Amino acid sequence: MPLKTLLLNPPSFENFDGGASSRWPATREIESYWYPVWLAYPAGMLEGSRLLDAPPHHVSAEETIEIAKGYEFLVLFTSTVGWSGDHALARAIKKANPAIKICFVGPPVTTDPDRALNECEVLDFICRREFDFSVVEFANGKPLNEILGISYKIRNGSGNSDASGVIQHNPDRPQVEDLDAMPWATKIYARDMDVTRYNVPFLLHPYISLYSTRGCPAQCTFCLWPQTLSGHAWRKRSTDDVAAEMAWAKQNFPHVKEFFFDDDTFNIQKGRTIELCEKLKPLGITWSCTSRVTTDRDTLKAMKEAGCRLLIVGFESGDPQILKNIKKGATVERAREFVKDCHDLGLIIHADFILGLPGETKESIRNTINFAKTLDCETIQVSVAHAYPGTEFYDFAKRNDFITNEKMEDGGGHQMAHIEYPGLPTEYVMEMVHKFYDEYYFRPKAAFRVVWKAVVNRDVPRLYVEAKAFMKLRSQRNKASRAKKEANALKGASANV
Repeated sequence: MPLKTLLLNPPSFENFDGGASSRWPATREIESYWYPVWLAYPAGMLEGSRLLDAPPHHVSAEETIEIAKGYEFLVLFTSTVGWSGDHALARAIKKANPAIKICFVGPPVTTDPDRALNECEVLDFICRREFDFSVVEFANGKPLNEILGISYKIRNGSGNSDASGVIQHNPDRPQVEDLDAMPWATKIYARDMDVTRYNVPFLLHPYISLYSTRGCPAQCTFCLWPQTLSGHAWRKRSTDDVAAEMAWAKQNFPHVKEFFFDDDTFNIQKGRTIELCEKLKPLGITWSCTSRVTTDRDTLKAMKEAGCRLLIVGFESGDPQILKNIKKGATVERAREFVKDCHDLGLIIHADFILGLPGETKESIRNTINFAKTLDCETIQVSVAHAYPGTEFYDFAKRNDFITNEKMEDGGGHQMAHIEYPGLPTEYVMEMVHKFYDEYYFRPKAAFRVVWKAVVNRDVPRLYVEAKAFMKLRSQRNKASRAKKEANALKGASANV
């Protein structure tokens, strides 16, 4: 039997969606949770394991510590935003269960394993990049010095961590190529999780998300996972394997209204997408996915006919120069054509935008707001640019001294602007996030569309809760922005005295 293993997406800030769940760790404007798909694979390979996704199940730190007393091995998926809290939790778990072995996985330990091991003395090892087989091998008794893709401190004679010891970085582990050999994430959801706890405002509820591919060949400078976790090499499951899992999931989750393919680039290969659609069509399921604006009309048509309802699309900016700066590989012209095709075919778009990317100005922000309104997608999300360690964006911002606060969040896990360009104060960027939402959703057409969708889907109570949460956070952020402006004004006045 392997070590009894607890795979943990840890409790953190209230309503925090991070670590194994999210590419953009944060406490959302509206309570939202993605699935911890990454942790599901090793969970499916280890008999006697449990996947504990604490945030959506509202499992507290105290309850997590108590649960961990019953396990021999802890695998915790950490995030840049949640790092200090995860470190404290690991210490508390080790204190309550001194015999437990602890491993951290995720972007922060990949980008700076030395810092992780030096700051968190209770770690037995960390896994760099894809960690599926590294943690499984350890649980099955393989010695640390024989496991690829991990880093650890040499132990002293007592078997305890030697704070002054030498850090050993084992050779990198090759990326997983045979994705068909991996367990089905949905079987772990059925075993360990309550799918009704997962909510994303623009997806039908309840929903389930999973992957059909790994990696992303795109070179977007800000994107965290391809640069730190999954890599740029695009690997795909066979269409037969994906269709078989969907058939199983449909039978075992009859109450689920929608399935979501949360791949970085689900439909980047036309032939494979159309082939998969032919196998999904007979299942009669409703599904959604991510998409790039480079997807052509024929592919979109095949997706719609196979039950696709919605696409999450990263437009990022409506300014052509910003798109070039971030190596998006797309243009505003192509984006307009893509949106027209989707609207013609009846596909819904959830559009993602980011303010504060390299080269951002007040003018480029205005260009993006105007661009979004001309696209007129059904729903939008406006994020503040975050330069995560390990990304090309971070290197750029660090090199030019644009980072004003490494913490990135407001103490509650909410995103705060932490990059300041000449002539573009951070408080202005935060103000424009809310102006963006106001100008977009307070148009009569957009407001009616949101309400009508809630009525049709019988989600009016859900809409009320989400609107209330958003307006509360909006008020808090506006107060913080005003306070910073006033502080800057006083500082300027004092300097002129």
